[in-house]
Amino acid sequence: MALDLLIPTQLSHALLPDLVLMAGAMVLMLMAAWRRDSAAHQRTVGIGAMVLIVVAIAAVLHMALGGYTAGGDGPIAVDGFRWALDLIILLGALATVALSIEQNVRDEITAAETHVLVLFAAAGMMILAAGRDLMVIFLGIEIMSVAVYVLAGIDRRRARAAEASLKYFLLGAFATGFLLYGIALIYGATGSTQIVDIGGRIVHFKLYTNPMLLVGTGLLLVGLGFKVAAAPFHMWAPDVYDGSPTPVTAFMAGSVKAAAFATFLRIWYEGLYFLTASWILPISALAVLTMFVGNVVALSQRNIKRMLAYSSIVHTGYLLVAIAASTAMGSTAMIFYLFAYGLATFGAFAIVMTLQPGGDEPALIADYEGLWHTRPWLAVAMAVYLLALLGFPVFGGIGFFAKWYLLQAALGAITAIVPLAVAVVLTSVISAGYYLQVVRAMFMSPRPEGAREVPAMGTMTRTVVAVTAVLILALGLFPSQLVRFSSENGLVPHAYSPTTGMGLPPGLRP
Repeated sequence: MALDLLIPTQLSHALLPDLVLMAGAMVLMLMAAWRRDSAAHQRTVGIGAMVLIVVAIAAVLHMALGGYTAGGDGPIAVDGFRWALDLIILLGALATVALSIEQNVRDEITAAETHVLVLFAAAGMMILAAGRDLMVIFLGIEIMSVAVYVLAGIDRRRARAAEASLKYFLLGAFATGFLLYGIALIYGATGSTQIVDIGGRIVHFKLYTNPMLLVGTGLLLVGLGFKVAAAPFHMWAPDVYDGSPTPVTAFMAGSVKAAAFATFLRIWYEGLYFLTASWILPISALAVLTMFVGNVVALSQRNIKRMLAYSSIVHTGYLLVAIAASTAMGSTAMIFYLFAYGLATFGAFAIVMTLQPGGDEPALIADYEGLWHTRPWLAVAMAVYLLALLGFPVFGGIGFFAKWYLLQAALGAITAIVPLAVAVVLTSVISAGYYLQVVRAMFMSPRPEGAREVPAMGTMTRTVVAVTAVLILALGLFPSQLVRFSSENGLVPHAYSPTTGMGLPPGLRP
């Protein structure tokens, strides 16, 4: 009886930040439904959501700084990698709610449930970061996805928002089928859905070439490839990013991608690490294809939201390099990269939100011409974000070091993936064509006559822009603290000792 009570207690402790966020989200959901929709009510619920996210961040910091970690092969991971990703996810959710509060007023979206959906989506992402069992991971994906499907179409007055939501839902459901079939086949081959157990059984039963396991791994790769928008599973991203409210677009590009890569890395590092010889080539091919397809198509874009959508696809290719590295350095580079990419993404979309025309009018790059002459600090901030995404030294701040550590991970990989490092460099050069196009328009073109006046930023939007721009530049000058944080919380690939049996499930150890 004592043991039966102990296990739920440990599990609830491990899930403390997640439970805090979910419980608070349910209270806010009742609060949102209690009163008639209005701009004032959605702002009140939004501020409550921000307070709740800060409380959840405090809970994560309490667990991380208190050294709360646990070994073992349980379904919930309690390690530094999980806490680091939780912080990235929650900071992204905080920025999303802050931007949404002001953008909802402009778009006349009065539904207070918008902010509650962000909380539920963030809770699903945190479960993804913590999941060490394929069924827990599937649960996290569904909690996250259902909330984001609704967020994409929350502006019910716009046809493009409805189109974005429907496309995301239909293709997401289709990809979920691949994911479930992959889980079923992996379970059939190994007899377990716990990630660490899967890795141990692959070694113990020598399943390296088992057809069922390899097909299941391939289907899992397809399902996760959709979630991270890797080519050729990326076709939903441009339309969904363009049609969704801009804060939601930033949320999908930053936080959803971070959560999906967290579970992607954990599955491959802890469960399928011993199949490296089989999956390294498909992931490398996926990375190269994603980098080149995203960059080439981005060059032809005139709509800045679609350009940033293809840019997000390109960064998916870069992050796949960290998985292909199959080392602790790879996971360190991923944490560093996701933090840097998140700062630049939320900052860039905050400015896009400010300059975007109302209604269904597209957000064109031409709208940024001569921005330096009318709103110089806005132009400087946007240049910082774009140069960070490009990986430009000094002026791109932390973005340069993000690319640098990614290349170091690729060059230091056990399996030679030097061609991937070369592809990262080449595609980064290609990406200068569209990032610098916007910079040129802002600083080297005159403001067209009759151009729409740039509206004033709200306090919360201005805060997001200022904080992200300052952090990008400051951490670019002093990156050592973030490097140390990423290194200390990196995920070490699954290790197996044939002498002690460590890495095998308890029942299979000698």
